[in-house]
Amino acid sequence: MKVLVIGAGKLGTKVATAMLNGEIDVTVMDNNKIVLNRLKEQLDVLTINANGAVKSVLEELNMKAYSLVIAVTSSDEANILITSMAKELGCQRTIARIRKPEYANQIEFLKKLYKINHVINPELATSNEILRYLMKSYTFYFGDYAQGKVSLGNYNIKNSSFFVNKKIHELKKFDKLLIVAILRNGDIIIPNGNTILLENDYIYIIGERNNIKVVTDLLKEFSTSRKTIKKVMILGGSKISYYLADKLSKKGVIVKIIESDLNRCRELAETLSNKVLIIHGNGTDVNLLEEENLSDMDAFIGVTGFDEQNLFTALRAKQLEVPKVIAKISRESYVHIIEKLGIDMAINPVNITASDVVKYIRGGKVVSVSLLLGGHAEVTEIIVSKGLKILNVPIQKLNLPKGIIIGAIVHNNHIIIPDGNSIIQPGDRIVVFSLLTEVPALEMFFRLGKDNK
Repeated sequence: MKVLVIGAGKLGTKVATAMLNGEIDVTVMDNNKIVLNRLKEQLDVLTINANGAVKSVLEELNMKAYSLVIAVTSSDEANILITSMAKELGCQRTIARIRKPEYANQIEFLKKLYKINHVINPELATSNEILRYLMKSYTFYFGDYAQGKVSLGNYNIKNSSFFVNKKIHELKKFDKLLIVAILRNGDIIIPNGNTILLENDYIYIIGERNNIKVVTDLLKEFSTSRKTIKKVMILGGSKISYYLADKLSKKGVIVKIIESDLNRCRELAETLSNKVLIIHGNGTDVNLLEEENLSDMDAFIGVTGFDEQNLFTALRAKQLEVPKVIAKISRESYVHIIEKLGIDMAINPVNITASDVVKYIRGGKVVSVSLLLGGHAEVTEIIVSKGLKILNVPIQKLNLPKGIIIGAIVHNNHIIIPDGNSIIQPGDRIVVFSLLTEVPALEMFFRLGKDNK
């Protein structure tokens, strides 16, 4: 399979990286030679220094040879033009990044008009994830799979006596839950029953949705208030802020947005409901935050274009005991900082969007893909087809690599947290945790992206 990624920014690089772990021939095009040289030092991909919006450039590459073109330049209009031309020149499928709010309500029309197969909008997807987290009644972030029946929880065990210095097999009430990974001092650990949990470990747990809430109850003395979200402060007037404030205000939530650019404040004031308060000011000014009653907020979200600002203000919100604190981060190296600061949720629009692209590329029986742990691991939901070698064989005899864990099996609407004797049958939904380095092996076992008949 040949894929052309046009735009070598953060998203283009992340998507190319994710695809390199499978049997995909990746080419990356950008009109910035310096960016491409830097990319070649990181990834083993073919790079082309050219403008993807020029017809002759695409013709020279022979679009009929490509299964997919992904346009993720900084311009929505260029992405639409590129994908439309690529399709006209013979490319099988196209994906375009379209981010502007004014286009959000006409995406289906644009897809039909310009023959775009799939549209990605990082800011809209990120706002949806934040909204889903804020509207949950419990404190920790959950990912839902198997039509909401299976959940993934991410917890900091802090100094909970139930977990700390215990071997995993010694944990009571965990017979229907599975710890698939531990994040410890920036390192990812794939545990077994004899792994000892240490103070401030982050544990990733898969289980039936109702059962996994047991962990929240066990850590309730360390968790923040679970009261209904009524007042939210957002730092930064980005597209994420727009989408999020619009959705929250329609749910009756009082929203304040602090933005340093006066013109952007005016734009937001003109396009958002008058129930959203737009404040012109420097959000890193502690006095301003206190004047705007940050301590009275039910949630604080930092979504400026600067990770440092988001982290600084999120830390201040935690110090003031704001119940839910979220920071947008783009740099993978900051994942370790989030661990230590105790911020409730760090969200990366690039990872969210890359997950969507990977799911689309694999297609077939792959229902969802979520990139985790700074993009170093993923959770994939698969509907199992007939004819696979893994069927009707005990899991312990499959010889799965250590970095691949089958976290849940949904059989005839019944959820099974598997052990070594569990078997997979045709039509089952399975939720699989995998390190990104093991994705090629995962694809070999489940033939991802192919319809097995």
